[in-house]
Amino acid sequence: MNKNGSFVPPPFATGDLIRRMLVDRVDERRLSVGMVIGTTESKSHQVISRGYRDARAEAPVNEDTVFEVGSITKLFTALLLADMANQDEVGLDEPVAELLPAGTRVPSRNGKVITLRDLASHYSGLPRIPTNLGREDYPNDPYARYTAESLYQFLATHELARTPGDSFEYSNLGVGLLGHALVLRANAGDYESLIRSRILDPLGMDDTVIAIPSRLTDNISSGHDDSFDPVSNWNFDVLAAAGAFRSNVSDLLRFMDGLCDRDSPISSMIGPLITPRSQGGLELGPPHPDGGIAISHSGGTGGFRSFVRCVPEWKRGVAVLSNTCIDAVVDLGVHVLDRRCGLNWYRKENAVDSACFARLLGRYRLRPNWDFEVTSAADRLYLRLADQAALRAFPISEWHFFYKCVGAQVTFEPGEDGRAARLILHQNSMDQIAERIE
Repeated sequence: MNKNGSFVPPPFATGDLIRRMLVDRVDERRLSVGMVIGTTESKSHQVISRGYRDARAEAPVNEDTVFEVGSITKLFTALLLADMANQDEVGLDEPVAELLPAGTRVPSRNGKVITLRDLASHYSGLPRIPTNLGREDYPNDPYARYTAESLYQFLATHELARTPGDSFEYSNLGVGLLGHALVLRANAGDYESLIRSRILDPLGMDDTVIAIPSRLTDNISSGHDDSFDPVSNWNFDVLAAAGAFRSNVSDLLRFMDGLCDRDSPISSMIGPLITPRSQGGLELGPPHPDGGIAISHSGGTGGFRSFVRCVPEWKRGVAVLSNTCIDAVVDLGVHVLDRRCGLNWYRKENAVDSACFARLLGRYRLRPNWDFEVTSAADRLYLRLADQAALRAFPISEWHFFYKCVGAQVTFEPGEDGRAARLILHQNSMDQIAERIE
């Protein structure tokens, strides 16, 4: 507040500060091959980038570089639902079963059916992903082969563990089902064309796409894992509404402007997003502590991370895109929008002699049937817990390591023979000890 009692928005990150943060994350902490940050304030745009489109370091990322934006797609799906409700094409409390082909079973519980509002706000009771996704068969592109037939087969046999409308649980499946149902009701050819006609074209977001046109081929970024090795792009079929879009910072700033402008082509769609469920809305924009509503979403696919956030009352927005699967964009975006908040990253990789890994290798028991297997390959250290995927651990020192793909660290403690006698997992404010069991 100023001395007259009116609200003054908190400090906005300057260009110099953003540049320093990008140097820190891309060059020093090695959290991305390439990152781009864009800000808008009263439709005045600023874009700052660091790094490259791929690990060959040949083409720098910039405002036109196209990234997979994953679950940011869900914001478009929610706006589509709001628009169709405004046009009386659907009702927010209409059962999703009424939009699906006749005879399609949709699970219910305790006499409550799944509504469109439940799907958009993650109160459907559906799991995060369907059990028949087949992710283990296609880990590098898990959604590409999941068809409408697969979806209907899952719905036909699934029993809900939670009653629709009772509790929140984030669900890619739920929002994907919502988008599919809306396409059927609108009698549209596909999800992308429906979003384009109602949101993307009115906002001039020409570079936000699912199918990549030839004109954008030279601007596409590769995705990378936490070792900066290239990974496959993700593709979607029936669950496209959950995470299929690709975009660049220039387009996402236009999107933020649209959310902040009361006269924009999508202004009539915003009301339901920021209205509480108890008042008939979707409750996707929580109140900001300083007043106003914060509309935001993060996204992640196999090789990308993304984040957008705006506070319409401040006329401000931010977009952060990274072509690496490390979760290092959300806190950065929050801090750019409000310099009092964010910046959780503190770990930094240090060079150590990979010969020291030999004393760490082996099996460590965390609890019955939960063993860590520590291995090395190509001068890298990997830890596998039980039947989970092996994750690379990056050195802070010869005995202390951290993950980039999850928020955890590992400390090895030496025994009398010079080898590690146990490891300590530091995660979620807990320290868990695993003893060597060889």
